[in-house]
Amino acid sequence: MRYFFIYFYCAALSLFYIAALPILIVASFFKKHRRSIPARFFLRGNPPFEENRVWFHACSYGEVTSLTPLVRALGGNDINISVVTKTGFDKAKTLTPNVKFLPYEVFLPFWIRKQKVLVVTEAELWLMLFFVAKKTGAKTMLINARISDNSYKRYKKFKWLYKIIFSFVDEVYAQGEQDKKRLLELGAKNIKVSGNIKNSLLPKITKHYVKAKNTKIITLASTHIGEESLLLDQLSSVDLSDTMVIIVPRHPERFEAVGRLVQSWANSHGKTYGRLSKDGFDKLSDVILCDAMGELINIYAITDITILGGSFVEGVGGHNPLEPAAFNNSIISGKFFFNQKELYSKVEGIVVCDIKEVAEQLKSVIPKASTCYLENTNDIVKSILNAQ
Repeated sequence: MRYFFIYFYCAALSLFYIAALPILIVASFFKKHRRSIPARFFLRGNPPFEENRVWFHACSYGEVTSLTPLVRALGGNDINISVVTKTGFDKAKTLTPNVKFLPYEVFLPFWIRKQKVLVVTEAELWLMLFFVAKKTGAKTMLINARISDNSYKRYKKFKWLYKIIFSFVDEVYAQGEQDKKRLLELGAKNIKVSGNIKNSLLPKITKHYVKAKNTKIITLASTHIGEESLLLDQLSSVDLSDTMVIIVPRHPERFEAVGRLVQSWANSHGKTYGRLSKDGFDKLSDVILCDAMGELINIYAITDITILGGSFVEGVGGHNPLEPAAFNNSIISGKFFFNQKELYSKVEGIVVCDIKEVAEQLKSVIPKASTCYLENTNDIVKSILNAQ
């Protein structure tokens, strides 16, 4: 029965692909998708991986970054990484030269070659990915698996589909006990609770920025659409003398739009404005837009107060608090961090508040956040090695 469904599934995907072709062709001309869409949907410059390697699949930048301790532990060049986004692709290139965009599912039966093991991160539950990898002889693993409160109802509606997917997954490593319980309900087997592998590696700076003497730095980190204007509005009623504000949007395609917003706010409040890519910190602007990828850790190293984005608007679910906590930043977060509950539980001193309360929090004494918790990835590494 499940094989009949897989044939039906592929037929449906093929029809959807044909219907979407005009949109895909047009979208491929946009800068954001110029590399990923031709590679994923037309296999342009995207040949299969070499055989018999360890194959990791991760969606984007954050998930690829979390693979760092595993890739380092395994060593060597026999590591393949597939991704979905351009930022994930660029990050993966720093871990291994063998990086590809994951093709659309209908191409996978013709694209996948036998690998020793397929290791998929978090919620990348693609049926054809696991099915074809398993049928070509790979051991299949899902790591850092999580099911948030918000997505749980959606997963339950398609429980029948996930039971089929998990029938092709050999091992699952869940972030927490709640995730394990939910994964079992969806049909997963051989589940171990390993914690969040994002906890397993303390962040390291790649560039030393010099902070001006007697200057306080407030960083709006990993902000999403709508958050910048809300947070800047809160900063309008705060005394920002001797304070530098750094805004780090989550997605690079928003740099220009956010830059215009921030520059307008700075001008209206008598503040000087700069962009990290052009002015650096040498110019010592009052307000700086970080318009370069991979700089957030370096900025955390000189930050006093981090206002953690993705948590003040519904639908995102928050971002990793361990990174600013590793540098003892004071951390202010919104209430919408449902995707990061496990990580938040590892950090002491986070101030959680409504967006309208941010200004009042900034006027008070905020404790320094801290964490001393690191996950152990040994079990995952051993399982991967056993597949070889």
